[in-house]
Amino acid sequence: MDKISSEPRARPGRQPSTSHAELSHIALAMFVERGFEATTIDDIVTAAGIGRRTFFRYFASKNDLPWGEFDELIARMRAYLAAIPTELPLIEALKASVIEFNRFPPEEIPYHRQRMKLILTNPTLVAHSTLRYEEWRRVISDFVASRLGIASNRLEPQAMAWALLGVSISAYEQWLQHDDSDLTQLLEAAYDMLSTSFVAGRPA
Repeated sequence: MDKISSEPRARPGRQPSTSHAELSHIALAMFVERGFEATTIDDIVTAAGIGRRTFFRYFASKNDLPWGEFDELIARMRAYLAAIPTELPLIEALKASVIEFNRFPPEEIPYHRQRMKLILTNPTLVAHSTLRYEEWRRVISDFVASRLGIASNRLEPQAMAWALLGVSISAYEQWLQHDDSDLTQLLEAAYDMLSTSFVAGRPA
């Protein structure tokens, strides 16, 4: 007798969704329609035409869904910083990296707006975001530490990582308040203002 799979069959007429982006998009639509708390993992896997085991290959929890391909983006950001010429001033290198990290194709922008509205306003996700922000800050502090030749847990790398996170979030808040705004332009303006607070690559 053939072994019966514990994975439910995909819904007729729909190809199973088996990527971070696809699952995240499906979940975001459901979160907007039903609310984050009211949407379960079972609801999401049914809509995606996959099983729970497949879901957990891509996301550790429902809280991670709005973050999409965050882990991949973090890895790219670290690689981007590593490849930046050493002669580029520290704050300019960080600015370029953050802008690249937050660059998305036009078709992804509506999803990204939904994603960030959830992350910045839903209490459950606000709490969960501290873990994700820590990963982001670690990339920044490690790079700053390598440029300054000091340990990443020293004041300078940590202060700059926190400062950059705050500036980035402020740009996002402005972006979400104005539908016709451009995220890249807001980030550039915010980082240009921040750069006046640093002298020779060290906090003033």
